[in-house]
Amino acid sequence: MEKHPSHEIFTPADPQSTQELAWWHHSRLNPFHFHKRGRRFKAMLALITICFFWGTTWIAARQGVKFMPALQLAGLRQLLAGLCLVGYFIVKRAPWPTKAQWRTIAMLGFLNFLLSNALSTWGVRFIPAGLGSIIGAIYPIWLVLIGLATGSSKLSTRTALGMLLGFGGICIIFYEHLGELVNPAFRFGILLSVASTWSWAFGTLYTKKHAANFNPYFSFGLQLVLSGSVLLGGMKLTGNSMPLADIPWQSWAAIWYLVFFGSVITFAAFIYALQNLPTTQVSLYAYVNPVVAVLLGAALIGEPLSLFIGVGTAVSLYGVYLVNRTISRREKG
Repeated sequence: MEKHPSHEIFTPADPQSTQELAWWHHSRLNPFHFHKRGRRFKAMLALITICFFWGTTWIAARQGVKFMPALQLAGLRQLLAGLCLVGYFIVKRAPWPTKAQWRTIAMLGFLNFLLSNALSTWGVRFIPAGLGSIIGAIYPIWLVLIGLATGSSKLSTRTALGMLLGFGGICIIFYEHLGELVNPAFRFGILLSVASTWSWAFGTLYTKKHAANFNPYFSFGLQLVLSGSVLLGGMKLTGNSMPLADIPWQSWAAIWYLVFFGSVITFAAFIYALQNLPTTQVSLYAYVNPVVAVLLGAALIGEPLSLFIGVGTAVSLYGVYLVNRTISRREKG
């Protein structure tokens, strides 16, 4: 699932403020080749790909964790996707990171994948995929709260309104789930999903401060390999993993879908869209993904869809939009 927002691919609230964006604009680093002709059309197609497939990852994860441990699924997804990317750059003889860059990569792997992605995957074991995606979309609000707590930002009227709408929308959605709050498993899923957004927010801030000035595609693959290895190793040592031969086809289908459509292909589309479209336009995916997750969750796996959920989703995402817009304007100024 992608977020943060999942979700799972790191996307800073304002990529133009990070050193890594300088690398994003060098198309020669992109492992997927796109011809120059029809670049605008292909960029829009890439954005549509992001909006759709990152929304579907919540559904795939929700189905996959029904049949196997959620953290093992997250670990396998991360490790396999990471090996695909790292293998490509090994073949291309890309330079390996320096010692200092490894520290940044390890911290980002910890915050964005070992914590954020793993927790959000574990969370949808207990709550609907649509609800998980909506919670995942509110992480910009934590950026504002962290900024207020550290004194690095001030609360504007637009930001305050956005935060109220964001939380208000979640309250509207939860009206449909009040009866489920007595279920400890449901509450645990909510806690995991919220904690996932906290980790993603701290990962965003860490990247802004310590972004390594080297190939972000290679970095992304290394983060996935490190996180996936730690997750799988931890599950094995604690005796909570399932033998690979016992994992049913439904979970393997979800894992491979998440590897290729949720990580490798969609990440390449994200990079291409960033190279050829305004950042603010690309960021629209964050507001489309939860809508895709909610609608497909209802259509494909029978998750609830009601007026309260629809209105609450719209209100919450508009609030997040206001917050994110304020953050982008402040950082550009």
